[in-house]
Amino acid sequence: MALLLALLLVVQTTPARPAPFTTPLTPAQMASKQAVIETSMGTIVVDLLPAGAPNHVGYFMKLAGEGAYSGTAFHRVIRYGIIQGGDPLSKDPAKAAQYGTGGLNVLRPEFNAEPMTAGAVAAVLVPNQPNSAGAQFFICASDQPTLQGQYTVFGRVVDGLEVVQQISAAPADTQGKPAERIVIKSVTIRDTPPPVRDPLVEATPAELAAYHVVLETTKGEIELAFLTDRAPETARQVLRLAAAGVYDGTTVHRVVANFVVQTGALAYRAKPLTAKQSALVHNLAPEFSSEPTVPGVVSMAHGDDPASGNTSFFICIGACRSLDNKYTAFARVVRGMDVVQAIAAVPVDGETPKDAIAIVKARVVKP
Repeated sequence: MALLLALLLVVQTTPARPAPFTTPLTPAQMASKQAVIETSMGTIVVDLLPAGAPNHVGYFMKLAGEGAYSGTAFHRVIRYGIIQGGDPLSKDPAKAAQYGTGGLNVLRPEFNAEPMTAGAVAAVLVPNQPNSAGAQFFICASDQPTLQGQYTVFGRVVDGLEVVQQISAAPADTQGKPAERIVIKSVTIRDTPPPVRDPLVEATPAELAAYHVVLETTKGEIELAFLTDRAPETARQVLRLAAAGVYDGTTVHRVVANFVVQTGALAYRAKPLTAKQSALVHNLAPEFSSEPTVPGVVSMAHGDDPASGNTSFFICIGACRSLDNKYTAFARVVRGMDVVQAIAAVPVDGETPKDAIAIVKARVVKP
């Protein structure tokens, strides 16, 4: 964490400061605004938070409107930690040695209670100079609680956190400078659009039954059909998680011969969840039924509390009748049982596969 703090702070000789910026925009003019950051690695959408940081938001909107961020680069990254950009000097590759020193000493701090969690957008400071914020900003690729209260958070990523994480993981030198330029093509301010309706939320159990999930694994494809008459809400949730990419990159973490293959646990996911993905995850009320737990049946895993299941599930490969009415059976394998058996046959250390087997992608389809 000491390294993280050091990389966020800019070392420079401080010139004489102009008067601190005060936004001429009214609260109404800044309300319900988003910044769309187009980068060379994808799009990041940020909800601006003027209630807690009006001058920071006003200044960011001013610079965006002037095109000041176009052509700048993310000049510092920490793998799954933070990405830092906005320095006007970063438009010029010849000034690479000066990156991190430009566009500062414009704003007074507006520290607030907005949490320094994944997706937080905050202003960069000169070391030990809280009045030194300006054009530069950083975005948290994961939770950074040690930074809480030390930087002004003025926005939050609502779409594209996976892009932030991808940028953070770009090859870089020991100081965090990316090996290749990662450019901010443009920053556009827009009104926050109305929320997009999720058809899976309002679908009836009969309508949900029309959807399947295809698990693209490193051993082949497994297709699941859902038991929406037995466990409609568990089926609905798994479909939503799959559609949101929550299962992408999770590994098969448990194989018990002639019993079960288990996957989907977030602790075994290759990358952190995005903010939108995290918001979907919650514990599920059990939906026990008379569905027999036979080979090919898929059930939601849980701990001692039957209501503690959320993402992890298991596929029965053998005699699992001892699990009847103890776990929510929500789906059945309709294609790829040979793939399940191939996974079940891998060498294990206890119950842990010795070779990594992953869900590369989970696709929601209508056969």
